[in-house]
Amino acid sequence: MWSELRSAVIPASQRRTLEELTEELDLSAGDARANRSGFWTMLVLSGVIATEGVLSDSTATVIGAMIIAPLSRPIMGIALGLVKRRIGRSLVVTVLGSLLVVGIGALFAQFAFESFEVTTNAQITGRTSPTMYDLVAAVATGFAGAIAQARRDLSAVLPGVAIAISLAPPLAVVGVCAGVGEWTLALGALFLFLSNLIALVLTGTLVFTALGYAGESLEPTGVVTRRARLTLAVLAVLIAFPLAANTVATYHIHAWEDRVRTTADEWLADTPSARVTGVVVTLGKVNVTVRAPGGVPSGGSLLQALSGEVPAGFDVSLTTEVGKETPVGTVGGGSSGS
Repeated sequence: MWSELRSAVIPASQRRTLEELTEELDLSAGDARANRSGFWTMLVLSGVIATEGVLSDSTATVIGAMIIAPLSRPIMGIALGLVKRRIGRSLVVTVLGSLLVVGIGALFAQFAFESFEVTTNAQITGRTSPTMYDLVAAVATGFAGAIAQARRDLSAVLPGVAIAISLAPPLAVVGVCAGVGEWTLALGALFLFLSNLIALVLTGTLVFTALGYAGESLEPTGVVTRRARLTLAVLAVLIAFPLAANTVATYHIHAWEDRVRTTADEWLADTPSARVTGVVVTLGKVNVTVRAPGGVPSGGSLLQALSGEVPAGFDVSLTTEVGKETPVGTVGGGSSGS
């Protein structure tokens, strides 16, 4: 049954040989000079594009960087190395390539516009708090990527895999956040990248082992298989527990935000034209943003209303925005008031 399933997923006529797969994933195989030149050129360009997409909060630009980014190649090379001979070369390329993209992000952050704000940038906030949902998506994407690499007829899906797995943008976010001193956000983005990387290695190792590439390697099959299984177990533990913990924390934060918003709406019920425009809850802090044309009730009454809605000890802050339109004149025609 297992062999039939394997043949259905990877028909023998479309299965790459170990030599073909090695040439595809190992930068040192085949024309090593051309492989390295192409890889580093595209990596630098993808790093610049990803960073600019993050700084300008442009989803389209970030997607472009995902397509160009070649980091999945050495990462899948690590997976192949686990079932073949060694992972050293691909691991070194992956580490150096990751540091390069982080460095580009940090450098560009030094020249960002003064109005740039990391906490309100969707390209940053969406990549600094990974959960189990991200892991499930990364694992599914890893399977798709490994199967596409092992088949000769599925190379067309690899750009989609590159978009789904998102490798360069989290590294750019790490660099940008580190460059402006937001170390907590930088660590969150780094964790997203590492979880994606580990998911790729885990699924790639599983697929390449199941397809019998270990039996074609220079080492005894039993040694390679045991090493691959041990690696899979360790990687699964490394990513599952932290992501599960963050998923639980994210669930509670969203629940607290809903409670705070409901409470704040009730707090403003008797204030004409006033409304809650934003609620942000982080560990230990609550910020409520209110838009109102005039005054709002006292902050003390809000604090009292929030008692029991969020854990004791949380610091609450209130940001008010003036929602009243005031004519100031016409450009070139003078002002209408002081």
